[in-house]
Amino acid sequence: MTDCDTAFTGSISEIYDTHLVPLLFEPYAEYLAARVAALAPKSVLETAAGSGVVTRALAPRIRSADRYVVTDLSAAMLEWASSEQSAQDNIEWRQADALALPFENDTFDAVCCQFGVMFFPDRVAGYAEARQVLKPGGRFVFNTWDRLEANVFAKLVQDAASASFPADPPLFLARTPHGYHDAELVRRELSEAGFADVSVATVPETSGAPSARDAAVAYCQGTPLREQIEERDATALEAVTERAAAIAARYGDGAVAGAIQAHVFEAIA
Repeated sequence: MTDCDTAFTGSISEIYDTHLVPLLFEPYAEYLAARVAALAPKSVLETAAGSGVVTRALAPRIRSADRYVVTDLSAAMLEWASSEQSAQDNIEWRQADALALPFENDTFDAVCCQFGVMFFPDRVAGYAEARQVLKPGGRFVFNTWDRLEANVFAKLVQDAASASFPADPPLFLARTPHGYHDAELVRRELSEAGFADVSVATVPETSGAPSARDAAVAYCQGTPLREQIEERDATALEAVTERAAAIAARYGDGAVAGAIQAHVFEAIA
């Protein structure tokens, strides 16, 4: 993983929330929120909350909880998330690094994280932090993307980007969001962090966008893939986007839909 693999900066953040969240993250936010709410937790920590898609799904389900702390490393993302969230007394917004959580041990009944662990510089350390702040018997619920080939539009965009720069392909999608798809590796790293009881569910969903171009813009311009393209050719972003849109158009002239798939983990402290 390189530094630009984690750089959700500038206009990327706005495009991310406008295009990528409805394309990819809303179905899994609902699934993750339902899993956490079913635990009936009285105290919840969300890490790497991003633009708040899980928060918006989970908060109404746990209004009776005593405390819901929503964190992200990015102050800008956290500000956006809080501005999009309806007021709720039990929500606390706090900038925090998931690898150095500013909370006492044995504090939370549940910790949740949507598609964030792939970006941790040290995943075992991040898992250990989650375990430390969980009460005995508390649950850590999170998800990771499955392999690139199980996620149609991500694969098409990666192919278009690679074809545009065959000598030096930008590999953000293959390397980072879809580079941590081995469920057994995740289990081993959770075990290294001290979790003994881990379950995993592989969850297929459908990714939809108003058009093939919307899907291409989401990936090419709303993720760190954008910076990798512009590093190789500052004028190539639109051309790569159009190349990806042309490939994605095989799924329809109007609205498009394609398969996506992720693993959902639940680990007991």
